[in-house]
Amino acid sequence: MMKTLSAGGIGLSMLLISQLGVAQTGAEVVEKHCIACHEAGVGGAPKPDDKAAWAPRLATGMDAMLATVKAGKGAMPKMGTCMSCSDEELSNAISELTAGAR
Repeated sequence: MMKTLSAGGIGLSMLLISQLGVAQTGAEVVEKHCIACHEAGVGGAPKPDDKAAWAPRLATGMDAMLATVKAGKGAMPKMGTCMSCSDEELSNAISELTAGAR
């Protein structure tokens, strides 16, 4: 009986955690929503380590880059496909994706 209660408690805890919306790291967002297109340069997406492509974007600052991600640009869909991401998660993803270009 205790095993059933323990397993049930763990399952309930995991469900509650997922419902609370535990924030994803920037790396997790990039891996799930960004890297496929950016790594291949799909639709002109700047590759993660392409300093020349990222320089003008980085020069606009985080607020402008976040606004671009939220609105979408060119082939990149709104929110970069992460419709449930918070501004903080998207900002962290931008920082993660552009780290090699800084």
